[in-house]
Amino acid sequence: MESLPDVPRVVQLPDGTFTYTDHLPAAPQQYSGPQIVHQHVHQAPPDRTVQRIALGSGVGAGAVAAGVYFGPLLVGVLTAMAANLALLALIAAVCAWGVVTVVRSVGGEDGKRAAETVRRARGRR
Repeated sequence: MESLPDVPRVVQLPDGTFTYTDHLPAAPQQYSGPQIVHQHVHQAPPDRTVQRIALGSGVGAGAVAAGVYFGPLLVGVLTAMAANLALLALIAAVCAWGVVTVVRSVGGEDGKRAAETVRRARGRR
C-alpha cells in the first residue's frame, strides 16, 4: 500500500484556537530570563485555506490562478455597473423634479381645480 503524502492536520491549541500542523511554532526552549516577544502584525502568515480546498478537491492551479485574476476584475466590473446605475438614477430624479416644477408653474386654474378634485377624492379637505 502506498503511503499518503504528508497532509497538514487541524489541531486545537491549548488556548482553544484551531490551526494547521504546518503552522505550529517550534518546541519552546527552556529560558529563565525575561521573555522577549517580536510581533510583526504586518507580516502575518498567508491564509491558504482557499487554495487548500481548491487544490484538494481536484481543481488545478490554473483554476486557482484564474480565480485570483478574475476575482478583482469581477469586483471592478460590478462597481462600475453600480456607479452607472447610480448616475442614471440621479439623472432620472433631476428630470422628474424638472417636469414637476414646469407643470406646477404652467398649471393655471385648471390644474389647481384638478388638484383640488384629487385631494377631495382621497379624503383630504
